[in-house]
Amino acid sequence: MAGNSQRRNRRTSNKKGMQVGSGGQRRRGLEGKGPTPPASARKGHKKNRIAGAQAKQAAARRPAPRRGGVKGTSEMVVGRNPVYEALRDGVPAVTLYVQQYIDNDERVRDALKLAGERGNINLMEAPRPELDRMTNGLNHQGLVLQVPPYEYAHPEDLTAAAYDNNEDPLIVALDGVTDPRNLGAIVRSVSAFGGHGVVVPERRAAGMTAGAWKSSAGTAARTPVSRVTNLTRALEGYQKAGLTVVGLAADGEHTVEDLQELAGPVVIVIGSEGKGLGRLVGETCDYRVRISMPGGAESLNAGVAAGIVLYEVARRRG
Repeated sequence: MAGNSQRRNRRTSNKKGMQVGSGGQRRRGLEGKGPTPPASARKGHKKNRIAGAQAKQAAARRPAPRRGGVKGTSEMVVGRNPVYEALRDGVPAVTLYVQQYIDNDERVRDALKLAGERGNINLMEAPRPELDRMTNGLNHQGLVLQVPPYEYAHPEDLTAAAYDNNEDPLIVALDGVTDPRNLGAIVRSVSAFGGHGVVVPERRAAGMTAGAWKSSAGTAARTPVSRVTNLTRALEGYQKAGLTVVGLAADGEHTVEDLQELAGPVVIVIGSEGKGLGRLVGETCDYRVRISMPGGAESLNAGVAAGIVLYEVARRRG
């Protein structure tokens, strides 16, 4: 019986008619595949990688969504001279508190005059015990100026402002700069040399206080400052957007005058005068550069160093 079954199977397989075939795949495999695509469209080719990088750069140039940043805390400026100087230098203010029955000397009269000329500062009279409570017992001399919380920008706002003006972003990031006067001086330099803003970390760093406002000589009103919880992560975000991150370091592998990347979209990172850049921030930088100092000084003030590098960037772009 087994032999008969095998003979029937062989006869069936030799029958003419529909059989399982290739479905035309062999015939289609012999057909031409059209012209060879250009190198820029072939995956893995060098020109394809270049085209992809250019597409990413073009996407980065589109204005980023403006999300808004965090707000600082309200601040009190106390004392006759500090209050007068803050009003004279354009520090934003909400309310000027004046002690009842205060000795009306020249500084008090000048402060009241400046507050009145602005037209948007409330004048409040308060008893001395109330001013003592507000200032935690500081020597306020009868004058207290309330400064509103500073409205920090979002990090993406800085690049968006540059792309809106068809410019390559120029941003300064500060790592461990704790003196508000240095922050204000750097804001002033960024404004002078066509930069688009300053980034500061939230912890262990100076914020936009009244002292920083004064040192900026009014430029803080038009140069945004962004405050971030993690500076390293913010720098990595800028790298993904196509910016080169350049850190200043006394032992940098490159010199400021030799690094060609400063002419493009760039973030300049400046550390504290004593400690320099933090380890993680330094490792995140694409390049570390030094400022040549023939005089032999070991380091420069953060504000001075920022001014030198910003001048070099402006010179190349000019």
